[in-house]
Amino acid sequence: MRAKQLVLVTFPSFFSVCCASYIDSGSHSHSDFKFHVRNYATIKTVRDSYDFVIAGGGLAGLTIASRLTENTSFTVLVLEAGETGDAVADSINPPAGTYYNSLVGTSYDWQHKTVPQPNANNRMLSWPRGKVLGGSSAINGMYYIRPSQIEVDAWNTMLSSNSSSTSWDWNTFHSSSKKAEIFSPPSSDVQSMANIQFNTSSYGSNGNVHVSYPGHTYPVVGDWTPSLNAIGIVPATDPASGRNTGGFVSTVCINPSNWTRSYSKSGYIDPLPPRANLDILVSSTVTRIIFGNKDSNGDVIATGVEFAASETSPRISVNVTKEVILTGGTLGSPNILLHSGIGPKDVLDAAGVAVVSELPGVGQHLQDHLAAPVNFESKIETAGDVEASGSDFSKEPIVMSFINSATAYVNASTLFDDATGFATGISDAFASSVSNLVPSQYSEVVEGYKAIYQVTQKLITQDVGQIELLLSINSPKTITMQAAIQHAFSQGRVYINSSSPFDPIIIDPQYFSHPAGLFTKQSNKQDAKF
Repeated sequence: MRAKQLVLVTFPSFFSVCCASYIDSGSHSHSDFKFHVRNYATIKTVRDSYDFVIAGGGLAGLTIASRLTENTSFTVLVLEAGETGDAVADSINPPAGTYYNSLVGTSYDWQHKTVPQPNANNRMLSWPRGKVLGGSSAINGMYYIRPSQIEVDAWNTMLSSNSSSTSWDWNTFHSSSKKAEIFSPPSSDVQSMANIQFNTSSYGSNGNVHVSYPGHTYPVVGDWTPSLNAIGIVPATDPASGRNTGGFVSTVCINPSNWTRSYSKSGYIDPLPPRANLDILVSSTVTRIIFGNKDSNGDVIATGVEFAASETSPRISVNVTKEVILTGGTLGSPNILLHSGIGPKDVLDAAGVAVVSELPGVGQHLQDHLAAPVNFESKIETAGDVEASGSDFSKEPIVMSFINSATAYVNASTLFDDATGFATGISDAFASSVSNLVPSQYSEVVEGYKAIYQVTQKLITQDVGQIELLLSINSPKTITMQAAIQHAFSQGRVYINSSSPFDPIIIDPQYFSHPAGLFTKQSNKQDAKF
């Protein structure tokens, strides 16, 4: 039996979901979770064939693996390039470890960098990505925010020609998100001090995604929403409901029963009893998808997956009878496709990879959530001051549960003096942008650029955040305001320039190639200086 599908799984860029957990059909309390010692697969124990092979053991990969193997008739193999993470649990589990004991820059991070960016002083910017079971959900900042209904429905308009996607609108999205969550409100003391507002009905209660708040906070966090309100950025009282414009303190991916990070491994995999139909193989990089003959429609059929421990290690392959599922994320999934001969012909030819199926859009339409900080010297106590003290108090799990999550989304009418004029300028630049800024020769990519541009342009005049503000107090004697672009008009690409899957993928987001980005970023900084 041959594999019927090649499935690419990703998350939309506007969804700031920073944790995951497994789905259980019944209700439960935090204390119901029991963790099991897991015996990971080895090369010797891996089968010759599986129904499903999942390429990437990150947020999506472990979620899908857990759900698929609820059906005992399915066999599933997860291939993860990184390690289990068990050896660095002291960096992963304490939420504040993301600042003070970070895995960024270590072997648990892919350590990606962009190519030099001409509009950013030719700098090569870092793109941290988790190289460990759990992926980036094991090393990220853990705050958990839903997009707005307007954004999700706008995305849906670009998918409506695909019948399998027409139902993926806000209502479906919100319902699915709630199914995955178990929401816990903050303590009354934390809620009062931080001025937290929420609506319990906007969250789920029977999932296993721990969506909660830190167990400890600081008075400066409580100044966030009143200060924003004073300059016209009103509080968002129910940010999980589909309207997140304004200031609020967001939920975070923390298990409040023990004040640890909630991420895909701790949620979807660790609580599972042994499953004979699930194998997880770490330190195994997918090198390519193996394809068989074409079907009656002329489509190539995925029949297996090849992987290896390193550049010099033997290449090993397993057969697939149903689906190969790509869950390598924004960078990993196109990297696998390109090294498998799926992608733009010009890129594959230049890299010395034989073309299996010409698909010009692979790696295209790259947009980044570019952020910049503004730092202020502070005389009030910050989380960074407490950590720097080295006191016993600073090491308590509840104190280490604090992470930055005071957030705001600012719409164009608040951000710009003349939002209509800004939108007009974007419209006027459409033709020249299409002619000069698309990093591809293929008409399909140009049409995709046009569609994304036009949908993004419409969002300018709607009640949608054009920038994100984030309060950061994890450095001693410093308060930082981070400002990030939400809807970038600059589009870049990722591609390969080598036939070796162990060489780094080339990342070129073309920062500030469209002038709207720089104009918005300058407006970001003005808001950050209130």
